[in-house]
Amino acid sequence: MDSLNKLPVAVIGAGPVGLAAAAHLLKRGLEPLIFEAGPAAGAAIEQWRHIRLFSPWRINIDAASVRLLEAAGWEAPRPTALPYGGDLIDQYLAPLAALPVISPRLHTGARVLAVTRAGLDKTHSRSREAAPFIVRVEHADGGTRDHTVAAVIDASGTWHTRNPLGTSGLPATGEDAAGTWISAPLPDVTGRDRASFAGRRVLVVGAGHSAANTLISLAGLAKEEPQTRILWTVRGASAGKVLGGGDADGLPARGQLGSRLRRLVEAGTVELHTGFGISSLTARAAQVRVAAVDGRTLDVDVVVPCTGFRPDLGILRELRLDLDPAVEAPRQLGPLIDPEFHSCGTVPPHGARLLAHPEQDFYIVGTKSYGRAPTFLLATGYEQVRSVVAALAGDREAADTLRLEFPGTGACSTDAGTRGDDPAVPTAEPAEDSCCGTPEPVLVGLPNQAV
Repeated sequence: MDSLNKLPVAVIGAGPVGLAAAAHLLKRGLEPLIFEAGPAAGAAIEQWRHIRLFSPWRINIDAASVRLLEAAGWEAPRPTALPYGGDLIDQYLAPLAALPVISPRLHTGARVLAVTRAGLDKTHSRSREAAPFIVRVEHADGGTRDHTVAAVIDASGTWHTRNPLGTSGLPATGEDAAGTWISAPLPDVTGRDRASFAGRRVLVVGAGHSAANTLISLAGLAKEEPQTRILWTVRGASAGKVLGGGDADGLPARGQLGSRLRRLVEAGTVELHTGFGISSLTARAAQVRVAAVDGRTLDVDVVVPCTGFRPDLGILRELRLDLDPAVEAPRQLGPLIDPEFHSCGTVPPHGARLLAHPEQDFYIVGTKSYGRAPTFLLATGYEQVRSVVAALAGDREAADTLRLEFPGTGACSTDAGTRGDDPAVPTAEPAEDSCCGTPEPVLVGLPNQAV
């Protein structure tokens, strides 16, 4: 960035990790320019504000952000308390976004359409690293403008690109046409969205913590609305990963989630169908028929898709990326987070070096950096941006000095799309944005970290 150091650094997304990136940039004397597609910071988390994280406040806040807040008289929440998504916004993100050092640099209602190099498409190499980035943004006033920046940190998350209900990574036949019967991920079934679920036959699809959260909430609704029927399908032969963990889980609230759900299944409150890979959805009068690959069918009033999320890479088409072919994370990071082999607690700390792409000074961070893997924790994202910003500032020693202690995990989120489902975004553990912490979360990490 040396030749471009008079230009700002673009941060895409004003969730917890995006705002943390801005805080670290300010700490390093660099100028952040933050673009948030939603109407306010934490817009994705707003969709699951009713979800409780299964990780405590102490690992859900960023050190550089806390320093800015405390300088303005902010009082930190009790570090061992488990916040709801709404708490994360109201007590942390909203005050952070309102700070005089952040607010003028934050553009809400600003949807990034594309990122490229000035005057160069991805096929051109000569003098590429000396060219600034162009970030094309559709702003809230309806105008589209190009912003020239020295570097780009993409913390836009994955909340708006859920995995399909069908197998093989594709939508089930008829899935798009059946949109009327498909809810948003992590609906507020006992609050805002109650009318859509009370007294109805509800199918929850997925084998991760977001599914568990929704099922437990539906069970609470069924106590008040006895006509409510709760069905649950998973693709695998067992739901053991989300039901397991228990007392062995390093995050007790996450272990309790599985234990509560197991009791509901054993009592018959939740009707579990295993080995149910969805092949098609067909409208039938007021219901939709959900058919499995093996021919079984379920007629339901509403389907809740807890199938996980995947990154939207369309805006990055003109950049030179190096992605793992399996999980669509940065290539060096991919094998370390693959949910077939790793849980939240077994992913090592990582920073700028592992997150780097052939496109110099461009980084994907937060839940989006994990691609289709659901094992992200907010604490991971905070360490990512600390390292990335150090690298952009030219402090390679700080960038390569990684410190992060993960909680033990007896049963990390299995919200892995084709392998399971997503958040509880750990953030949104929703997230994205996002395991364990996002999407993502009644126990969410983002939401992969919910309780």
